Amino acid sequence: MDKIAYLKGLLDGQEVDKSTKEGKAFYAVCDALEELLKYTQELEDRVTELEELCDILDEDLGEMEDLLVDDDDDYEFDELDDDFGDEQYETVCPTCGKCILLDEATLEEGETVCPNCGEELEFDFDEREIAELAPADPEE
Repeated sequence: MDKIAYLKGLLDGQEVDKSTKEGKAFYAVCDALEELLKYTQELEDRVTELEELCDILDEDLGEMEDLLVDDDDDYEFDELDDDFGDEQYETVCPTCGKCILLDEATLEEGETVCPNCGEELEFDFDEREIAELAPADPEE
């Protein structure tokens, strides 16, 4: 800003006539530089604000990671099944004959899509039939 003010002062001190072609050009350049300076200052302010916001978000994300991920916990596969999902049962798709897994929620819904052949399957197992289904081996 100081340099732009200096240029304007220089133009005034040299008594450059604003009505001449050269005077109009010089003063127009000074005006354009002032606008450019204002725009640059606004951008710098916005960048500073965004940097501060990013720092805040980074801290919040770090706190969330600390809450969600505990490095001291080493889960075994069986523990994951107990903590995160229903027991799964093996059955055979009547269309392709390949083994598929059904969880309790799927059994309650009464329908699924075979992951092997894409066939839509509907079923209505009662509790006795569910008990006869082979539980899936989590190590397979």
